[in-house]
Amino acid sequence: MENNSQHNALVILFIDDEVNPIAELQTPIVFNLDTTKLTDGEHVLKIVSKYGKKEGLKTIPFIVKNGPIINIEGLSDKETVNGIIPLMLNAYDTGKKQSFIIKGSENPRVIPVWVWVIILLFAAWSVYYIITNFSVD
Repeated sequence: MENNSQHNALVILFIDDEVNPIAELQTPIVFNLDTTKLTDGEHVLKIVSKYGKKEGLKTIPFIVKNGPIINIEGLSDKETVNGIIPLMLNAYDTGKKQSFIIKGSENPRVIPVWVWVIILLFAAWSVYYIITNFSVD
């Protein structure tokens, strides 16, 4: 009877250009990648698979953002500005990934102009409707 490990591939996981692997596993396997040990920014997961004398390679670029989310109102990327610019800054943690949190829910936001325009148009139409349909003749 053959050994079961001969029917499964061996996968070796590397992060970025590290020479030492973070894990060597027999497939199929569920592996929890702990990103809290990585710095925020761009990384690459390199997966080397070995099956008999054959070898495969897959690289997956990903971005880690474990630090608090930083939000700014009043300045956007590559915006041309002058004078004094009032900025609203906020930084907060998103909490645990298992709980449902609306991204940015802790952050106060400015109501967009188009929302105010729609509200004013609806209010004006409502006043017009009330005046024209309920006026006493």
